[in-house]
Amino acid sequence: MMLSAHFSLEELTASEVAARAGIDNTPSAEVVRNLARLAEGLELVRLALGSKPVHITSGYRSARLNQMVGGSKNSMHIQGLAADILCPAFGPPLEVCRAIARSGIGTDQIIHEFGKWTHVAFPRPGQIGRNELLTIRSLATGAEPGLRNV
Repeated sequence: MMLSAHFSLEELTASEVAARAGIDNTPSAEVVRNLARLAEGLELVRLALGSKPVHITSGYRSARLNQMVGGSKNSMHIQGLAADILCPAFGPPLEVCRAIARSGIGTDQIIHEFGKWTHVAFPRPGQIGRNELLTIRSLATGAEPGLRNV
């Protein structure tokens, strides 16, 4: 089922970890509505990246899956409002983060994670995004303000 022009429910819920562990990663109806909101936000991200293909490495995660992969207990992935993405045709993750930040898209968070991908989260319906820009170098150091080289 397509949620937007370029993003499907399947790609926003796919998880090799869940499949290998036998975890049901099926979202509730409320989460599917959030995933549609996420897909529309990702369409804006795609435009900000010159309409280059955006690859989802992690979208929705059930609470059990999120715990298994070491995600934050308050992760927006659980609500279907965050995705970890790559856009190799645009550039490295830090440049992707910076382009999204410059675009003025109403995000909740943009995180340059471990130098390997971009985490982008959108606010809950009816809320205004915090527009947080963060970098995570390692689990030990946690998140620090700003978008930085890792």
